[in-house]
Amino acid sequence: MASSLKIATIFLLCLFVAQPFAAQATITCGTVARALGPCIPYLQGKGAVATACCGGVRSLLSAASTTPDRQQVCRCLKSAAGSVRGLNYRAAAGLPGACRVSIPYAISPKTDCTKVR
Repeated sequence: MASSLKIATIFLLCLFVAQPFAAQATITCGTVARALGPCIPYLQGKGAVATACCGGVRSLLSAASTTPDRQQVCRCLKSAAGSVRGLNYRAAAGLPGACRVSIPYAISPKTDCTKVR
């Protein structure tokens, strides 16, 4: 009986110790940049949305399966937007629709990434 109690205690301790690590994002801004790099011409108004762009959008959407990941993608998008010359925010906001996907937040410099779920 005592060994069962010890095992249960260790198990619960492991859960509490691992909890903070589980809430960390696993997606990096490098991953976001690689996935959405093919979208740059479209976002600058230099042509139609490329197949590779939509493939990147879909792969990023499927990779961002947790709230921390989605918040990280949001932060990366906002950060990268400032470095893209001639970025058309209207095209950026319409990118999910152009790729026929739905994301849980608006792509906009005004989006509060802490509220993305």
